[in-house]
Amino acid sequence: MRFKADEITSVLQREIEQFESRIDVREVGRVLEAGDGIARVYGLSGVMAGEMVEFQSGVTGLAFNLEENSVGIIILGDFLEVKEGDEVRTTGKLLSVPVGDAVIGRVVDPLGNPLDEKGPVISSESRLVESVAPGVADRQPVKEPLQTGIKAVDSMTPIGRGQRELIIGDRKTGKTAIAVDAIINQRDTGVKCFYVAVGQKESTVANVIDALRKHGAMDYTTVVVAGASDPAPLQYIAPYAGCAMAEHFMYNGQHTLVVYDDLSKQAVAYRQLSLLMRRPPGREAYPGDVFYCHSRLLERSAKLNDRLGGGSLTALPIIETLEGEVSAYIPTNVISITDGQIYLQPDLFFAGQRPAMNVGISVSRVGGNAQIKAMKKVAGGLRLDLAAFRELEAFAQLGTELDAATQARLDRGYRMVELLKQGQYQPMEVYDQVLSIYAGTRGHLDHIPVNRVHDWEQGFLAFMREQKADVRQLLVDTGDVTPEVESALEAAIAEYQKQFASKYDDVNSPASSGAA
Repeated sequence: MRFKADEITSVLQREIEQFESRIDVREVGRVLEAGDGIARVYGLSGVMAGEMVEFQSGVTGLAFNLEENSVGIIILGDFLEVKEGDEVRTTGKLLSVPVGDAVIGRVVDPLGNPLDEKGPVISSESRLVESVAPGVADRQPVKEPLQTGIKAVDSMTPIGRGQRELIIGDRKTGKTAIAVDAIINQRDTGVKCFYVAVGQKESTVANVIDALRKHGAMDYTTVVVAGASDPAPLQYIAPYAGCAMAEHFMYNGQHTLVVYDDLSKQAVAYRQLSLLMRRPPGREAYPGDVFYCHSRLLERSAKLNDRLGGGSLTALPIIETLEGEVSAYIPTNVISITDGQIYLQPDLFFAGQRPAMNVGISVSRVGGNAQIKAMKKVAGGLRLDLAAFRELEAFAQLGTELDAATQARLDRGYRMVELLKQGQYQPMEVYDQVLSIYAGTRGHLDHIPVNRVHDWEQGFLAFMREQKADVRQLLVDTGDVTPEVESALEAAIAEYQKQFASKYDDVNSPASSGAA
């Protein structure tokens, strides 16, 4: 038998060309112990911090603690399926979530798995859950308003695109209500919204999703859920996952709004993981890096410069206080990271003031930069006036005789407080807010009984839309309260006052002139 050299050469050449290295170089370790959402693994000497690992049962884990003899893994899933002696493999990948239009309108868990029975989330793109925040040179100042539709917020603590505004208060004071109203108000603005529920009751989250669906907000909103019954690792990574989904749109030149509800529960989950991993506890048993846990999340909110597309990520973190203790560890940490806070007070809430915003402590460090000119002009002194009114009200309760000027300031204060009350799921268009606040601050409600202020406002806004559409349009076109707009508004209000007075005969009666 004779060999043909050219045939052998061609076969060898083809084999060399088609040769692929298929050696699996993944490390394999063994579970030493498992439970409470964590596992200790031996044998993964080359694993990276934050790397994903895969357990024998198919559950995913995340390398959390790199120790001398073992690796601490947090288990992202059902930790009951992980048993001592199980195999663990490294994946060489960092944790990522699906992003893009596929996640909009969906309810997902922090890993991007669907929870809404609408089928799998099919996306060709993914993004790392942990990524570096934009640097100083990549940002631009916050100047573009993000309207929440809530009079008290847009007039006194305005929020701009790219800002981080903390919503803080005790439980059941309306924190989530403000965030949900802000989401509903983005309906025709092109802003993509992300609601991250951390450690919330499943029924509470279901109510929020139902409210968003009823008001047509789920068309542009993604809900990321790590409920109270979910393991601590999922509650810990949920805010980062929601932020990563929003960042995708920000870096594509779009505007996003993320609500973290709430970060105090995420801090508790992080504390639980850290203590289980035997990390040294600090103040209130939180680990020393709990500040970094929140700062590296909230610093990812930004208004990018025009070179990067000018997109923005606005964050509304929520923190729950205990008995109004704003000076506790987590509240002070997050207050120092954010660009202002909306403080909700239980006393005001139970007194019927909704939103129950304490104007003395609430602040926006962006201020008038995040307001349209008209709002800046009509609401300029509103915050200080209301804070002064609260002091005056406390003084008046002592029963001392008040002079006429002080009584007039008190009466106007009562009417402004009534004017700033707003029902849930009723966000107002910004120019309607300007009209209402203009009427209140210029004294046009001073002779209206306090219990009729709401009726007056509703009628006035309808009057401006239906009978004085030209005046309202002039305000919208100019975006400012110019002398021309002001004179037109004064004439329109004078005309409406006559209509209102004829409708309610008792408006000018002596009994109606005092405070309610």
